[in-house]
Parts: sequence; C-alpha cells; structure tokens
Amino acid sequence: MELNMSAFTGKTRKRKAPDGAHLGSAFSLDELNQDLLERVLSCLPPSSFFRLRSVCRRWNSVATSATFQLACSQIPFRDPWFLMVGQDLEQSVVFDSSEANWKNLRHPAYLQQSHACKPIPVASSGGLVCYRTVSGNLIVCNPVTGACRELPSVGQASESQTLHAITIDSPKDPASYRIVLVLGEFSNLSFKVFNSAKGIWEDEVPLVQKAENSSESNMAGDETLYFLSKAGDVVATNMQRSPSKQYSSVLTVENGEEVVYFLSQSGTVVACNLARKTFLEHPRLLPIFFEYSIDVVECKGEMLVVVLSEFLETASLRVWKFSRGDQSWRQVAAMPPSMSHEFYSKKVDINCIGSGDMIFICVGSGDFSSYVVCNVVTNEWIELPKCFANGEAKEFMSAFCFEPRVEASV
Repeated sequence: MELNMSAFTGKTRKRKAPDGAHLGSAFSLDELNQDLLERVLSCLPPSSFFRLRSVCRRWNSVATSATFQLACSQIPFRDPWFLMVGQDLEQSVVFDSSEANWKNLRHPAYLQQSHACKPIPVASSGGLVCYRTVSGNLIVCNPVTGACRELPSVGQASESQTLHAITIDSPKDPASYRIVLVLGEFSNLSFKVFNSAKGIWEDEVPLVQKAENSSESNMAGDETLYFLSKAGDVVATNMQRSPSKQYSSVLTVENGEEVVYFLSQSGTVVACNLARKTFLEHPRLLPIFFEYSIDVVECKGEMLVVVLSEFLETASLRVWKFSRGDQSWRQVAAMPPSMSHEFYSKKVDINCIGSGDMIFICVGSGDFSSYVVCNVVTNEWIELPKCFANGEAKEFMSAFCFEPRVEASV
C-alpha cells in the first residue's frame, strides 16, 4: 500500500530530471573537505544517513563527530518517527513519516541489561523518549543512538504521592531538557521539575486550584461515578488506561507561560499553569454517563482532544479544541463516517500523539487494531498499512513521537 504522505507532511514527489541533465556536473563526495561533507550528510534524512554509513570508514566516523552533530542541530525540523508500544516486542518498531514505512530499531542495551522487567515509554519530546520502570525510576533515552540516562530518585516524599502526569520538554538546545511531574491528590496538586543541565530535581511546587466559569467546575476529577450502559452493564467513570498512556500529558506554551494538560481519572481535561502555579478543570466534553474513549494531544503548540464515541448505532472519531472565549469545545476535525463506523461495537480504546499538523491515532481492543493519521488542518485521514513480521501482523497499544536526531543528548 503506497501512502500519499503529502497529506500530512506538506511534501510532493520530485519530478525526475531529464536524461543527461546532470552530465558534466557529477562529482565525488570524497572530494569534499570534512566540514562540507558533514554539512551535506547532516541534511539527509536520518534513515538515509544510517544506510550510507557503511559506504566507507570516513563516512562512518562522521556520526561521532562533534562538528557533524552541531551541523545536525542546525536543521530546524526532522520528519517525525513514531515509536510503537506493544507487548513482547523483540525490538523497537517505528513508523517513519518521511518514507511512509515501518522500521525496526534495536532496543537500547541499557534498557535490556539493567532491568529485569522492561521499562515502558511514558513521554517524548524532540529527539528524546522518557521510559519508566516498574519501580518508578525514569530513564531518558535517544532511540536513534541508544544513549540512556537514569534520573536520580524524586525523593521519598514525592514518590509516596499519586502521580498524574509525566511530560518532557526538549527545547532547541540538544544538550538540555526538563522532565515535569504532576502529583498529589486532586484537591492538592503540585509539580516537580528535573533540570538536565543541573542534574537535579528542583523543589516541589504546590498548585492552587482555580475555579472555571462553568457549573461543572465543582466536580472533583478523581471522583468515581457509576451508571448503566446501553447493554445493561455497570460502568465506572474511572478511566482504565494502558500502562504507557497512564500518565499521558502534553506541555504547551501559552502567552509565554508553560501549561501542562492531562486527563483526570473521570476523563476531564486538567490544565496546570506552571508559571502562575494554578490548575483548573475544563468543562466535560461529553455527558458523564456516555461511554467514550478520550486522549489529549499537542499540535503546533495547541492542546487538542481526540474523542471516540458511539451514538445512534455508529461510531464517531472527532478532534476538539477548547475555546476560552465562551468556555466551550469546538470541533476542528472529524473522521469520515465510512471509516469510523468500522469501530462501532468493538469496544475499542484510542491512544494518540500529536506532531505538527498530524495526530497519530492507535485504535485497538483485544481482537481489533488500526492505526490512523489525521491532518487537523486539511481534515484528511489515512489508515496506515499493517506492520508484518514473519507473516504475522504486529499489534500496538500506543505510540510516542520523536524527531530522529543523532545530536540529542541525554
């Protein structure tokens, strides 16, 4: 299956040059000096560069060159790779959006050798992915180079509190990043930041609850309610998420202020303003007695919500944006009914990740799986081909987005 990746990368296929168009201009890259060679290679897509490393020793040595990594850091954007999360994967699997295909990556050796139970990814940003162990330790990894760093303990006082969100902030500087945790009881939240430049966890900062202008704002996010489904089953509003998305959250910058968004146990969106040290709960998007699956993503600096719901014997998959002007949710994209109807009555869950104009959506249940990419600007939806290994289709629960950057330091 060939994908029209221009639907969400904004790229078109280049025309083939006429025969003889480059005659007389051919030259060998070996004639370039080292600085110019590194600049040329830094502009290649990472998958192309890794293939070319086997050409000769000189090209292979470029990967560890400090000047090459500096040249790579000056490339403003890399087409994202999506790291897939599934059970019993022998190696990492990524979807390369630039080439529209699946790729295998070796698991970083540190993640396999240092822990009896394999750590799972919980957050990503820039060229880095953050993993969490069963014991609660955090490991920051560059999936491309395999470099890993286990972070120091957050401290006994913080470890004893309920953890709601883990997010990573990887700015333009490839040598620094920040890990942000949101923890505590819902009425008494706080946040804690790991500063990679200093190598320490900063002091825990309490958050003050700010009331939203909504009649629903008094509803506690951790409160569990029960209702009868259409099938007559007792359903709890307390969401059960896959381990990798249990602490799903996004970090945005709004008017110069950092805001962390995450989902409460009952499915409402909670916004934590780190600059003002406040948090609030947005109005519920659907009535509490509706059965639906929801996830929060970030696209081009904005928080969006993806919701899969069932109504009138069909399924609907839509993307929403919160309007602060009238304190309401507004639809920004919707999957064509002919596609979303396939999910009806399958009791599927969605796990999503955003990148630029794209949202990568994993739709799955015990006996069904599908992977879809949505362009929220053009409202184009593309179902990705299955990933096969040894003649069998692999199934994934969720995905994390990162830019394949050899220069990203842990």
